[in-house]
Amino acid sequence: MPKKRYIKTGNLTRLMIYILGHKPFEFGLVPDQEGFLSFKELLQAIHEEAGWGYVRQGDITEVFLGKDRALFQVDNKRIRTIDRRWSLDLNQPAGLLPKVLFMGIRRKAHPVVMEKGLKKVDGRFYVLSPGREMAERIGKRRDPRPVLLEVMAGAAERGGNLFCRFGDLFLSPEIPVRYIAGPPVPKDVIKRGKEKSDRIPDSGDVFHGGTFTLDLNRDTERSRRYGGRKKKGWKEEARKHRRKGKGHL
Repeated sequence: MPKKRYIKTGNLTRLMIYILGHKPFEFGLVPDQEGFLSFKELLQAIHEEAGWGYVRQGDITEVFLGKDRALFQVDNKRIRTIDRRWSLDLNQPAGLLPKVLFMGIRRKAHPVVMEKGLKKVDGRFYVLSPGREMAERIGKRRDPRPVLLEVMAGAAERGGNLFCRFGDLFLSPEIPVRYIAGPPVPKDVIKRGKEKSDRIPDSGDVFHGGTFTLDLNRDTERSRRYGGRKKKGWKEEARKHRRKGKGHL
């Protein structure tokens, strides 16, 4: 039998304080307005760090039972640090934005996202990253093979959409589909979707950590303009939008 690996609770305490109290955004995490994260979210982030994949909730419980318990507060299935050195204002515009932000969505949400766009859901903000790697990391917490999409953030902001900044992450409550680009939905998925066209997906299907893609095939005038030429792919369309962006980082 493999030997059980023991950890020093002091090391785990320091990691938890850094994640919860200092820079949660470095781990792709956004606490709620009270500073809480779920144990599930915290453990997911810890497991993604090299050398920390063996940590379990029982190890976190040991921290609460030790001398450092006064540094944390637990509420049901949520946890926060007493001392928090970050702030998040969901009403404060981010200011200068990258031209493009990335987001990973669940494959299950992909077909509806392409059609509907990133719709507003009360009390929820969608988390976007300027880096592909972080967007994929966040997306993998909900789907082992998330669909990675691009958001033309600069253009969306000029169009009146709100983006808030949280460290290296950006949050937005709603983004119209015209500002989002991504790979097309596979044909077999489209076929299955037509067979289930009477079903209206609930927010659990669509809005968990998801962005929507730009449907490039719905513009019939566009197809006539192209005539017999090959249509541009979503990546080419995204580059065109990026080139149009002015005055943004």
